[in-house]
Formats: sequence, structure tokens, C-alpha cells
Amino acid sequence: MFYDISKRIFDIIFSVILLILFSPILLITVIAIKLNSPGSVFADTPPRVGKNGKQFRMYKFRSMVQNAHDILTTDPKYKHLFEEYKRSGYKLKNDPRITSVGRFIRKYSIDEMPQFINVINGEMSIVGPRAYYYDEIRDQQKKFPHTKDAVKIVLSVKPGITGVWQVTGRSDINFDKRIQLDANYARRRSIVYDLYLVLITPVAVLSGKGAL
Repeated sequence: MFYDISKRIFDIIFSVILLILFSPILLITVIAIKLNSPGSVFADTPPRVGKNGKQFRMYKFRSMVQNAHDILTTDPKYKHLFEEYKRSGYKLKNDPRITSVGRFIRKYSIDEMPQFINVINGEMSIVGPRAYYYDEIRDQQKKFPHTKDAVKIVLSVKPGITGVWQVTGRSDINFDKRIQLDANYARRRSIVYDLYLVLITPVAVLSGKGAL
């Protein structure tokens, strides 16, 4: 109980401070996205799965062309990419849908900054497991059936903006390894561990390792 209350207070205060602190970067990003390509400044992506399996809309700056997800799943010329997308753990290297501005903001995780709104809304936490897509969890469990218990543990806590997998390789880690890292975090989470992960996150972000 103490951990949950303390974490919630930390989440709100930290999110508000960072949104204010990074407001110039947020404004510049909004302008750059609008000038670079037509469409909303926010990504139109499928819902993510949160605590206890509840789905929610995760806010991210748009780093791809408009209607990127629909294009990938319905356009015949992207059929081979869609198959690769599912095989590679719902990530694509050299994704042709990414804009020039999008490539930069993804590398340094600027596209993730709007998720502080999700934190304030109580849908996410600053630190936690990755926020997975529903289809991703379903399909990857078929590919890695031994991960089912780990998935249950992961979905017992709120997903986070940062976490163990984000600071240890991000998209370079396959689903079975990533979900196990997230489950291990859910088992051992504590205020001290959360603060440690927050402190080392800037190093991972600035290195750009594993960013797609």
C-alpha cells in the first residue's frame, strides 16, 4: 500500500514537472511534425493493454505518415513488411513509413513525451513494463507459449514510460526476453528500484540504442 501511494504521488509530481520543463521541446516537436507531413501531431495507433488487461489510448507524437497502421495492415504493397512486423516482435527496422522528423524523435524518445498525460490520467506509471498491443500479446504468446505466466504478472501492474527493457536494449530484445524482464520488474518493484531505473534512463535515451 505504501509503495502504491508513494509511486502515484511521485508519478503525478514528476510528470507535471517534466511537462513544464520540456514544454519548449514539445512545442518545437509539434511545429516540426506539422511542417514535415500532413496529419495529426499524435500517432493514430491501436489501443495498448494496461493493468488488469484494460485497454487505453497511449499518447505518442506521430513519427510516421498519416494512417501508418492502416497502411501497413491493408495496403498489398506492404504485405511483406506486415509479415516481418509480426515476426520481429511488432517492430520494423528501416520502416519506410517513418518521416524524417519521426526518425529523429524516435531515436531520442521525444515521441514518448506525451505519455506523461497517460501517467497523470492514471493509465500508466513513470516506471513499469512496456505497454503492449493486444494483438502483440496474443500473437507472441502463440510464438512463445512459455511466456503466458510472465504475461499475467506483467498485466498485474501499470505499464511505464521507462522500465527495465527500455534501459537494457529496447527494440533489440525479443518478446520472450522482454516479457521476462518486465515480469522480473513486477516481482521486485520498489521505490529504490524505480528511482534507479529513472536515473539511468537518460543514458539509454541519449545513446539511442535499440531505438526504431
